[in-house]
Amino acid sequence: MKLLNTLLLSLFVGTGLMNAQKADLVIINGKITTMDEKNPQVQAVAIKDHKIFRTGTSSEILKLKGAKTQLIDAKGNRVIPGLFDSHLHVIRGGRFYNTELRWDGVKTLKRALEMLKEQALRTPKGQWIRVIGGWNEYQFEEKRLPTLAEINEATGNVPAFVMYLYGKAWLNKAGLKELNINGETPNPIQGLIEKDNNGDPTGLLVAEPNAFILYSTLAKLPELTEDEKVNSTLQYMTELNRLGVTAVMDAGGGFQNFPDDYGTTDALNKQGKITVRLPYYLFAQKKGSELADYTKWTGMVEIDDHGHNGINEIDYHVEGGGENLVSDGADFENFLFPRPELPATMEKNMKDVLSLLVKKRWPFRIHATYNESITRFLDVIAEVNKETPLNGLIWFFDHAETVTEDNMKRIKALGGGIAVQHRMAYQGEGFIHRYGKKAALASPPVKKMLEMGIPVGLGTDGTRVASYNPWIALYWITSGKTVGGTQVMAKENTLDRQTALSLSTYGGYELIKDFQKGKIKKDYFADLIILDKDYFTVNEEDIKSITSKLTIVDGKVVYGDETYKNAAPASLPVIPDWSPVKYYGGYQTR
Repeated sequence: MKLLNTLLLSLFVGTGLMNAQKADLVIINGKITTMDEKNPQVQAVAIKDHKIFRTGTSSEILKLKGAKTQLIDAKGNRVIPGLFDSHLHVIRGGRFYNTELRWDGVKTLKRALEMLKEQALRTPKGQWIRVIGGWNEYQFEEKRLPTLAEINEATGNVPAFVMYLYGKAWLNKAGLKELNINGETPNPIQGLIEKDNNGDPTGLLVAEPNAFILYSTLAKLPELTEDEKVNSTLQYMTELNRLGVTAVMDAGGGFQNFPDDYGTTDALNKQGKITVRLPYYLFAQKKGSELADYTKWTGMVEIDDHGHNGINEIDYHVEGGGENLVSDGADFENFLFPRPELPATMEKNMKDVLSLLVKKRWPFRIHATYNESITRFLDVIAEVNKETPLNGLIWFFDHAETVTEDNMKRIKALGGGIAVQHRMAYQGEGFIHRYGKKAALASPPVKKMLEMGIPVGLGTDGTRVASYNPWIALYWITSGKTVGGTQVMAKENTLDRQTALSLSTYGGYELIKDFQKGKIKKDYFADLIILDKDYFTVNEEDIKSITSKLTIVDGKVVYGDETYKNAAPASLPVIPDWSPVKYYGGYQTR
C-alpha cells in the first residue's frame, strides 16, 4: 500500500510538472520579428503566465502545447511586438470617441461632406456633429478645406463643430445659435471669433495662436451618459487594438481634470477590461494654480516602479507629471501663426513645479515644439538639477520639432529623452509655408537624436491634431512624406523600417526605463500582433493601411479580425444608436 501511494504521488507530481511546462498560448507558422538582436526572427512563440515562455520553430513550440493551450496559426503572416504609442490621449479621447465623426483617412472632401450630411440625419436633438482632428486638406483629392457654406448645407439645423488641427474650427449656423455666440461675444485671449461686414460671427474660430478658443468651445458640447462613456472608451481601445496598439503613454490633455475625468477608465481597470497598457501623466489645467495642483496630486499618488507584474494590476497608473506643467510654457505648434514668445514669468513658475516634482521623485514630460522654448526649459531643468539632483529621474520632452544639436547635447547630459510624433505628417505643408523647405528637412531631427544616444519613443499625439493611427507615424518617419504626399523630411533624415519599428515598440519603454516590454523575448511581457501585410516588404504607400489580424496584450487575445474571430472576444455593440462609430467605424479607407 505504501509503495502504491508512493507511485501515485510520483505520478501526480510528474503530471503537475509536465503541465507546468505547457504554454497557455502558442503561435506557430509565423514570420516573427522579435526585436531581440540575439534572436531576431523565429517561426513560433509560446506564452505562459502573461510572458514570453519560449521562441523557436513551429515543431519545437508545438511540444509545449497542452490540453488547455490556445493554438494560433499565423498562416505565414508577419508577427511583431505590439505597438507602444508614447504620446496619445486615450483617457480623454475614449470619453468622446463615440460622439466623433472621424475624417482620419478619408480620401476626398466630397466623401467627408457626404458623411456630415448622413450624420446630420441621424443625430438627435440635443446632440452635435463633431469632427475633431486627425485630418487635413492635403489628404483630400481636392486639396482644399471645406467652406462654411458647404458645412452649413451638409448639416442644416443640426449643430456642428469641425476642428482643423490646432489652428481653427468651424461652427455652423445652428452651432452658433446653440452656444449663443453673436456679434457682442468677446474674443478670448489669443483667439478670434471671425465677424462679417455686419459684425456678425461667420462661424470661423481662429487660434491666434493659442488653441484655448477651440478647446473651451469643444468643452461646452454635451457629454455622453456614464454607460455611453464606458462603451465609447472600450470602442476606442478596440480600435487601437485593431491597429496593433497594445500600450499607450497617456499625456493628459486640456480639459482632462484629475481625478474627476478618470472615473471611466478607473472603473474599467477595476473590472479588468482595459485592453491597452495605460500609464498616464497628470496635466495641469488652470493658469496660476499649477503648483497647488501638483502639490495636491503628489500628496495623493505614490510614484514607484509599479512592479510591472501584469496589465490589470499595474499598467494603469500615474506615471508622472505633464505634458503641460505650467500654462506659461505652452508653445502651441499652430504653424498658421508665428511662434509664441513665452512670458517672462515662465521660468519661476516652471521651476517651482519642477522643484516639487524632483523632490517627490515624480517623472515628468514637457510639451516643447520650438527650440527657443526648449532652451529656456533646459535652463530651468539645469537650475533645479543643481539644487536637487535629478539623479536618474525619468524625464523627457514631447515633440521637439525644431530642437538643435546643442540642445540635444544638453538633454543627453541631463539624462532626458524625447518623445516624437507624426504631427509633421499633418502639418508639414503649413510648416514649410511659414519656415521654408530647408527648415523642414530635419524636423524633428530623429536620426541625429539616435546617433547621439538619446532615448526616443515614437507616437501620434492623437486624437485632436494628428490621427491616432500608428502606421501613419511609421510611414512618415520612414518615407519623410506627409499624408498628402509632400516630401517634408529629407530622405537622408528618415529611418529604416527596423529602426522605426524599434521606436514604436521597446523604444517607448526605454523612455520610462521599463526593460521588460516591447520585444518577443523570453521573460518579456507578451504583447504581440499578427499583421495583415508584411511591414518589412510592402510598398511604402501600403504601410499606411496596415492593420492587425490578431492582437495579444499581456498574453491574452484582445482583438481578432474575421480570420481569428473565434479566438477573440466578441465585438461590443456601439451605443448610443446615433454614434458615428456605429456607421463608419474608426480610421477610414475611402
